[in-house]
Amino acid sequence: MAKGNRMNNHRTFFSHEWAESRIDGLRTGWVTVKAPSLGHRGDISVFLPEESENLGPLPWCILLHGIYGSHWAWLIKGRAHMVFQEMINSGVIPPMIAIMPSDGLWGDGSGYVPHSSGQDYEKWIVEDVPGAVKLAWKDIDISGPAFISGLSMGGFGALRIGARYGKIFSGISAHSSVTALDQLSPRVERTVTLPHPDHGPHDLELSDAILRHRDSIPPFRFDCGTSDALIHHNRSLHKCLERESVPHHYEEFSGDHDWTYWHEHLPDSLRFFGQLLGK
Repeated sequence: MAKGNRMNNHRTFFSHEWAESRIDGLRTGWVTVKAPSLGHRGDISVFLPEESENLGPLPWCILLHGIYGSHWAWLIKGRAHMVFQEMINSGVIPPMIAIMPSDGLWGDGSGYVPHSSGQDYEKWIVEDVPGAVKLAWKDIDISGPAFISGLSMGGFGALRIGARYGKIFSGISAHSSVTALDQLSPRVERTVTLPHPDHGPHDLELSDAILRHRDSIPPFRFDCGTSDALIHHNRSLHKCLERESVPHHYEEFSGDHDWTYWHEHLPDSLRFFGQLLGK
């Protein structure tokens, strides 16, 4: 059975703006918050099940986007709100909140890691994002089990952060993942500069993050399209985890590194989370 959320519910912010709207008839929300971890504002999109105020403790899932994108990518390009509602309607998952933050908007992609300039894009996701959503919707009990998923750079972020914060997350799923931070270098104008190693291990390769935290990492899965340029990296990670006898689920499907693939396989993440919730 998935564990409940242990996140601090009392994160404070200097400024915090939020609003609700409807997209395709479904309840959606938007948050802009000045985040302590960033030192500037960050944006979040949210999908909320109907009558969430009356549903008791709700599970929630953070969805991380890839390079060049932002908080709206999963919602507008991935139609994540439609996927969540369909899976709720079919009983595959219980009512669940989808939280879709920006990566912090550094360069072409922050990598969801701490930077030497002082911005901590890891803490933005783990502390500021859920704290800002809980502050916006005080009447909704967002204290159920937490999950994390993502695509490409967001797949790297989901697996890395999920491994490092196993006390918070009950399950991890990733699609078309970058498996090491340096794989972003050919695709961005400037690369991430990290804090000094004295600040602790940064786990810049997913194999390092998973193996370092193998005793506390929650159940996890990842998949990749067979026409994706990252397929060989994902296969290598899978083989590494097999050699090290780390339990995981790995799948390959036909498809490329695009929104057609991610929209089609987001249900695989939600089905996995539903199984962990006992649905």
